[in-house]
Formats: sequence, C-alpha cells, structure tokens
Amino acid sequence: MAGETDVVIVGGGHNGLVAATLLARAGHSVVVLERTDRLGGAAVSARPFEGVDVTVSPYAYLVSLFPEELASQLGVDLRLLRRRIAWCTPDGGGALVVDNLDAQATADSFAAVGLQGEFERWVSWQALTGHIAAAVAPTLLEPLRPAEFFRDRLGAAGWELLTSRPLGDTLDDAFGTDLVRGVVLTDGLIGTFASSGDVDLRQNRCLLYHVIGNGTGEWLVPVGGMGTVTDALAHAARRARAQLHLRRPVVSVESDGRRAEVSTEGGDHHLCAVVLWGAAPSALDGLLHAEALGPAPEGAQVKVNMVVRRLPKLASQVPPETAFSGTLHVNERRSQLDAAWRQARQGSFPAPVPCEVYCHSLTDPTVLGPELRRSGAQTLSLFALQTPTRLFTGANMTTSEGALSACLDSFQSVLAEPLSDCLLSTDNGKPCIEVHTPVDLVGELALPGGNIFHGELCWPWAETDDEVGGWGVETEIDNIFVCGSGSRRGGGVSGIGGHNAAMAAMAALERLR
Repeated sequence: MAGETDVVIVGGGHNGLVAATLLARAGHSVVVLERTDRLGGAAVSARPFEGVDVTVSPYAYLVSLFPEELASQLGVDLRLLRRRIAWCTPDGGGALVVDNLDAQATADSFAAVGLQGEFERWVSWQALTGHIAAAVAPTLLEPLRPAEFFRDRLGAAGWELLTSRPLGDTLDDAFGTDLVRGVVLTDGLIGTFASSGDVDLRQNRCLLYHVIGNGTGEWLVPVGGMGTVTDALAHAARRARAQLHLRRPVVSVESDGRRAEVSTEGGDHHLCAVVLWGAAPSALDGLLHAEALGPAPEGAQVKVNMVVRRLPKLASQVPPETAFSGTLHVNERRSQLDAAWRQARQGSFPAPVPCEVYCHSLTDPTVLGPELRRSGAQTLSLFALQTPTRLFTGANMTTSEGALSACLDSFQSVLAEPLSDCLLSTDNGKPCIEVHTPVDLVGELALPGGNIFHGELCWPWAETDDEVGGWGVETEIDNIFVCGSGSRRGGGVSGIGGHNAAMAAMAALERLR
C-alpha cells in the first residue's frame, strides 16, 4: 500500500501538472502517477536526430488556448513569441500573405493576387471571430453556463456561424474564392476528420477552439520548444509539494463515490478521496466498465518534423523567410480539403494531401545549437489534415513511410527546388526527418485512436440543465473527474482541463469532509 492522499492524478501531462499545482497550493496532498518516463504528454520537446544539436516539438508545437490568467495563478512565466506572419498560401505564380503587424501589407498582398474584394471580407471575418473570442474566452475558467447565455452574448451573427449550419455553408456566404474559404476552413479540421458540410458540426466546434485563444485566437511560439511549457508547470507543481511519480502505469481505479483506490502495474495501491483522470475518457471507461462507452476516438493528422540546411525556395517567389515564419498552407483550398475528405472516407490516402508547414526556428532560434544557427539551418514542421486513423489499419493500410512520402510530395508541389537537396543529414547520412501518424500516437502517447483531443471536441457551454454550474469534468462517479483534453473545454495545450478539474476536486473534498 503506497499510502493515502487527498487527490491522485492519473497522467502527468500539462493538465495534470496544472491541477496538481492548484490543489497542492490549496493545501491538499497530491500524487501524480505518470505512465512513461517523462512528464508532459504531447507537450514535450525532443532531440530526435543523433549528433544534431536541435530541439523539436514532436507533437504539439504552438500555444494559443493557455489563458494568461491561469499562467499568473500558477506563477509560471510562459515565454511565448508572436509570429510576424500569420499565414501564407501559394496562388499560381504568387502568394497571399497575411501580416500580423501590417494591415496595409496584407491588403496589398490580397490585391497582388487579384483578391481585393476578399480582403474586406477577411477583415469582416476577423472582426466576427474576434467578437466570438472576446465573448467565450473569459468563461473558460468559470463554471459552465447555459447555451442561452452565449446566444445572447455572441449575438445573432456569432451564434449562427457556430451552431446554425455547417461551416462550409457559412464560408460560401462569407468569402468569394475557393482559396480563402480553404484557409479559413483549416481551423475547423485540425485533428478533426470532417467535410466542410458535415451536419454534426464537428468542424464548427474545432474552428471555435482555434479562434478563441486568450480572446484573440493567435497562435504563439513557445521559446525553447513545447517542453519548456511542461518544465515550467512541473517546477510549479514540485514547488507546491505535489508528488510526481514516473513509470507508474495505472491498471485499475475503484471508487464508491467517497473513497477511491488507484492501483499501478508495479503493485502500488493509492487510497484517496478524489481521482483526477488526465488520460482519455475512453480509457477511463475501459477501466470502470471493461469497455469504452460510445464511439471510439479517431485522430486525423500526420506530423512531420525535419531540419533543413537552408529553407527551400518556393515556386511562388515569396521569400522563404516570409512564407515559413507563419503557417504555409499547401493544397488547402476548400475544394481540395473536401476532395481529400472524400478520398479518405473511401479508404484512400489523399492525393494531394492538404498540409501546412511552419518554421519554429525563424521566430525562436534557441532551438538550434550555435553552430547550426550560424550555418543557416532551420527546423520545419508539417501538419497534414484529412488523414484519419482508419487509413493506417486493415489490409490496405497506409504505412508511416507511405504517409511521409505523400506529405513530402504535397509539400514539394509548391517548391522551386527539390526538398531533398535542402534536408540536413546526421553524421551517418540519415536525413533529419521523422513522422508521427495517428497510429504512432496510440503507441507513443497512449492516445486512443491517435486523437490529439482525447475525443470529440464539445461546445464550451452546458448542453443539459444538469451541467449548468458544473465544470465540464464530471463523471458518473462523484469523486472521479476528467482533467485532460477530453474534458469539456479541455482541448489543446491550454491547462483549462486541469484548472477546471482542480476546481471540481476542491468542491468534492469540501463535500467529503
């Protein structure tokens, strides 16, 4: 018997660390049980290329949803940098570039590719999503409110955009071109397998979480890589005297609603008042019911990390330093995204696969060693959409090598020179490139179905009367709460799931006294 504690947290991801810090600071005894030999879950950094002095963020790589208010509560300094360029998308012989700091340069870019009218539509769209962000973001660390509250707060236009019809229909009215409709649609397809016209609105919910971060929706670069976020959170948890244990896979959770017992593979048994579950909810279902309840989660992304000797030149003649400092959209017109969805639904890997590429080291060169920095080397991350887990299983499955080849072929289609000529190699001649498919995430991170959100994203409000006033983390058992990305409002590297689970746990501990 390992002993008795107030709260046991299963999973040492960033949400678990947030919850541990808040609870320990409030005077509660906290034990965190992490399955692997490192903390952070998907919010980690790595040095995957032997002999190459570079740090990459193998999984999650940008931060938007982590509230500044929460970072202040935790006493952590998350060093996040703004990217000068929001995004760039090739268009024939030119490219559309959106500059975060220069509206006139953005307007000129729209005009240069013959899309003057789209600029005004883009400005209007940004104003509307900005209004949504300002209305929703401040509520994410509060108890759940009813949908009617948000309907009033968002107004008719905002509420209709989110909940009344598929995102694709809204984009048809909002924009006049396939190109810009596609760029906007990508925010609804990150890790989400959907068409623009899906009537269950999963693409709408995904879009919502990608435009509301900190009330602006801007995605920021973590200095030093994503692992620095976890390091800061782990330091805060230890400073608060939470106990953090590695290599402790949990094999059972039992509770009568007032006391619980959490057992590990190594034979430890932790008695506690409250359990916070930081892994996927479907995994908790499997422990409590011997099977998952509801449909199995499915991921829909491929992540490729690489190091180049120099940035490749683009066919559109846009300077590489401009194109890659933001998000470079590749084969992501709205028609291409929907075509890729149809191909994947029929069992074929999309061709071309829609993807986006970005260079961390242009904004934050600290991820490169001094010699690499002087040499002109850079990191590149490619994130592919519409690549569901189902394509990587079964008799005709796509292999990791096949997915990598398809992603690089798509990327190559916008380049003016072979990417292979630009890739850096290790001392033994191996190109500095790695790939993570949904199936890889099952093995590496124990994410069911390789779903980066632990399951379907939910609306950030109460959907039943019983949920009003709750925290969106409750389960069928009174003293077990979900504290990961699978909680309502928990998706992404945000800490929101951890915060809200901590609030629910404190209330439960008070009840159980």
